[in-house]
Amino acid sequence: MANSLRGEVLNLYKNLLYLGREYPKGADYFRSRLKAAFLKNKDVKDPEKIKELIARGEFVIKELEALYFLRKYRAMKQRYYSDDK
Repeated sequence: MANSLRGEVLNLYKNLLYLGREYPKGADYFRSRLKAAFLKNKDVKDPEKIKELIARGEFVIKELEALYFLRKYRAMKQRYYSDDK
């Protein structure tokens, strides 16, 4: 069972690594934190615990996407709307 979750874990890692390229503190900072988080949980064998960790990773993906959309929205707003009132 844990072997069937391996693909999901690898896919999660790849997605997070891709999203980390635009992280505000830098890609290297994000990559080192991501690697540490995955290495911390590398010995987990329980399929239910693995599914919980995958769900947490999916949540992190959603939060990163929200962070990036918000940053892009603020940049667009600054370009097109002046703060003069």
